[in-house]
Amino acid sequence: MKIDGVFAGGGVRAFAFIGATQVLEEKGYTFERLAGTSAGALFSALLKAGYTSHELNDMLNELNVAEFMDGRKTILPFKWMKWAQLYFNLGMYKGDALEQWIDEKLAKKGIKTFADVPEGTLKIIASDLSRGQIVVLPDDLPAYGIIPEKFSIARAVRMSSSIPYFFEPVKVYNPSGKKSYIVDGGVLSNFPLWIFMKDINQKIVRPVLGFRLTPDLDEIPPHEIKNGIDMFQSLFETMRKAHDVRYIVKEHAKNIVFIPVTDVKATDFDLSEEKKEALILLGRERTHKFLKKWVY
Repeated sequence: MKIDGVFAGGGVRAFAFIGATQVLEEKGYTFERLAGTSAGALFSALLKAGYTSHELNDMLNELNVAEFMDGRKTILPFKWMKWAQLYFNLGMYKGDALEQWIDEKLAKKGIKTFADVPEGTLKIIASDLSRGQIVVLPDDLPAYGIIPEKFSIARAVRMSSSIPYFFEPVKVYNPSGKKSYIVDGGVLSNFPLWIFMKDINQKIVRPVLGFRLTPDLDEIPPHEIKNGIDMFQSLFETMRKAHDVRYIVKEHAKNIVFIPVTDVKATDFDLSEEKKEALILLGRERTHKFLKKWVY
């Protein structure tokens, strides 16, 4: 059965998506269209390229994520180095190693640009900090004077995965020469379920299934605000999630697999093999449980 899939961002926690896709493959589901943010964008791109859950498991298990920490060379003492990278380059790491890795993996399946996948079947979400708006790749590329069909998918995923202050933003210039700083799509839309909402509200072409690395709606705890720092964190989280939450109402929550990953941070790049396996198992368990009661 063909379905459309939307994968949320979540950094290394996205290992849980491997377990989810394993179950879907076992049950005979295949993805027609895919969309995602950050790690969800990476997952969507690899699935669209034709990778199976088994291949993804082998690939990510062999991966040393620490290799993506490609800081720029500097003559400054170590204790000042990271602060200098943040101040001058707006990120501690270049992100080039991440993009190159993605490019190599997609190339093995014969995928390079958006012209290599059927039109409209892959949507990647990023954030334009200069314009203050969500960017849907490849749809919004003409606004920057870029031909969508010629744009690298690896570059798009790199843009969507540019965690602020961790990776340097990607600089893009529009036809008039104005510069935009593109960062992680999760800043404005970490779970872009809305991207396929038009089909749900009008005529259902095929079921849309979302995968989110959080508890169910009723289980998400409220923010505890006891001081100014708590308020700042709550303010940032509210701004980051409010856009998506409006689409995760009860009528759409029935099509979302909630995978409650609470003990792993998005940037835990030294994740142990045991925790990776636990995430995959959690993804399997939650997807199994979901499909038993899913009515589409």
